[in-house]
Amino acid sequence: MKQRHDFTVVSARYLDEAGQPLDTLPEFASDKARLLDAYRNMVLARTLDQKIIALQRTGKCGTYPSVLGHEVIGSAVGQGMDHHDVFVPYYRDQAAQLIRGVTIVDLLLYWGGDERGSSGWERCPQDLPVAVPIATQCCHAVGIAAAMRIRDEKRAVVVTLGEGASSKGDFLESLNLAGAWHLPVVFVVANNQWAISTPRNLQTGSETIAQKAISGGLPGHIVDGNDYFAVSEAVDNALERAHGGKGASLIEAVTYRLGDHTTADDATRYRSAGELKAAWEMDGVKRFQSYLHKAGLWDAKQEKHLQSHCRDMVDKAVRVYLETSPEPPTAMVDYLFETLPSALAGQRERLARIGQGGAS
Repeated sequence: MKQRHDFTVVSARYLDEAGQPLDTLPEFASDKARLLDAYRNMVLARTLDQKIIALQRTGKCGTYPSVLGHEVIGSAVGQGMDHHDVFVPYYRDQAAQLIRGVTIVDLLLYWGGDERGSSGWERCPQDLPVAVPIATQCCHAVGIAAAMRIRDEKRAVVVTLGEGASSKGDFLESLNLAGAWHLPVVFVVANNQWAISTPRNLQTGSETIAQKAISGGLPGHIVDGNDYFAVSEAVDNALERAHGGKGASLIEAVTYRLGDHTTADDATRYRSAGELKAAWEMDGVKRFQSYLHKAGLWDAKQEKHLQSHCRDMVDKAVRVYLETSPEPPTAMVDYLFETLPSALAGQRERLARIGQGGAS
């Protein structure tokens, strides 16, 4: 009879729901600039989120996945990464993308259905565009990480996904490859409790998402996804491990999706008002704001100014977005091939005439 291997999953939390420290905070907690930059980014992401939802409701933007409840995770991920690292995002990563250098206008264009929103990232050209298919980005991440290892580069890849994606073969195969090849990749799973209308307890029998790392031979960590210090520490440590040639890691950041899955969803059909109210009491942005107030790093005057500044930034970007001319009809074929096949030449000519106001 073979003995089963025991395993442990490390869990971390530093702040209670009121923003009061439960333990000695990590060393970076003394970095005032880092903390305030993180909070400002959380507020900006939430402000932008509200505006995009309003735009979608008035027919000025496409279907959109709210970042509400994920701002802490995204801000910690964005701050932790080095500039030369590669970010492989999923569709609820606006907070991290803002820190990486993606502009508000780019995000508006992308979610408005304009692919130019994925092509003009001057500050982070190495990062991948948003992945809407579930878990496919994990395969891309390990491929990039494999190239880094072959080239002996001191870089890392961070790939994000929801807990529902951790049940997909793309994720599990990527996890296996990351462990077998000792790749510099960090998997960050935002466990927001709901895979669209499927609750977390029905979509996997695993007690935690983090323990799935064990099958790949990786360390798995659980952190309170509403606790900036816990998420940041886990991301920093995982990236230090990856940069140091020690391989991959998996971080499960436990939070709650405070909004609908997307603007095409109605979460009131499958979850209770009481559950949502309880989740709002755990809100990470408010928790971090409370900590900053108690630590003497923030006050009501600064908050008022920040809220106004974020609204102004978003409104300015919205004006640019709404005034952006659409791509010509020929764009639908211009970017598919390096050299346009002869079979499409006639179609492109007809599209060009349509774009110039001619008959089809």
